[in-house]
Amino acid sequence: MIAYLDSSVVLRIVLGQRGRLKEWKQIEEGVASALVGVECLRTLDRLRLREGIDDEKLVDRREAVYRLMDELCIVETGRAVLDRASMPLPSPLGTLDAIHLATALLWREREAADVVMATHDAALALAARASGLRVVGV
Repeated sequence: MIAYLDSSVVLRIVLGQRGRLKEWKQIEEGVASALVGVECLRTLDRLRLREGIDDEKLVDRREAVYRLMDELCIVETGRAVLDRASMPLPSPLGTLDAIHLATALLWREREAADVVMATHDAALALAARASGLRVVGV
């Protein structure tokens, strides 16, 4: 399976949280926006400040984000993605989720390959389904 991964999927893996993606081992190729790295690292920094994660755990989790991002096909957030994310969508989405959906849709068109949206976010899942993507994770 080729899966577009949003940050909710990556963070649950990196943080070892409950409800991790059941289909994780079925992913043969992972695709993500460059935005995922930023979102994950910002979340780790918030956790450090709010929950007092010690330095060792923080470093381990940051390294896990970097390793995972190295294994993914990263799509840069360029003009085409931003233009697509600015267009009307089939259901309400915030800016970051609109960028994720636009990235997945453009990647699918460019590569002419089926891609599954992997997310734990209900709003993104709904918009992805309405846009013709199969969804896992919710």
